[in-house]
Amino acid sequence: MPPSPPDYDAAAFPPFAVTVDLIALTVRDDALQALLVTRAEEPFAGELALPGGFVRPDEDLNAAAARELAEETGLHQVPGHLEQLGTYGAPDRDPRMRVVSVAYLAMAPALPDPEPGGDASSAAWVPVAKALESELAFDHRTLLTDGVARARAKLEYTSLAAAFCPPEFTISELRHVYEVVWGARIDPRNFHRKVTSTAGFLIETGRSVTDGPGRPAALYRSGPTAVLVPPLTREP
Repeated sequence: MPPSPPDYDAAAFPPFAVTVDLIALTVRDDALQALLVTRAEEPFAGELALPGGFVRPDEDLNAAAARELAEETGLHQVPGHLEQLGTYGAPDRDPRMRVVSVAYLAMAPALPDPEPGGDASSAAWVPVAKALESELAFDHRTLLTDGVARARAKLEYTSLAAAFCPPEFTISELRHVYEVVWGARIDPRNFHRKVTSTAGFLIETGRSVTDGPGRPAALYRSGPTAVLVPPLTREP
């Protein structure tokens, strides 16, 4: 790093920090659920929040996100989909100082129960419908709202739904993911026709499993296609 100019005075500038916050989503108990922690420290001690915290001077954003998730929830790895959701920088979003947060969206199937740590006194999976009705610390309800909206939209035009499924899954299991995330019932026959006719979306494994009454259901795994053409649009 080059030396600072001789007339540069860091104390002349107001304090400024960068944080990372994680919107971790999974499907549990037939509901789309988000990972929330209870803050153990001020500000907002005792209130629900998304896991996250300050980025250290010697780490990049991805490393900070992984560290904060592990420290506050005990989840050391989120297998599945991870992407940057957006950057949030309203001047009054944190009462301590000017703080800009980089939000991450993580989605994976069957994530385990979290174990609280760091500055979180508890951690739990909470149904998204309940979480969005709760008072969350900072501007975390906005972050969660945006994360859920992104997840629902991406299911229309990408193969992201497979991130909520096990490595091998049936069409009914995949449909269940769409129904839970979208919050709507889907016609089974139309759905089966659409997903099996979309090139590269699914790969049939040649194996089957008993999936309720009737003949065994074929098992599939996610194919190489990332963008669905045509998209699986949500019906009114």
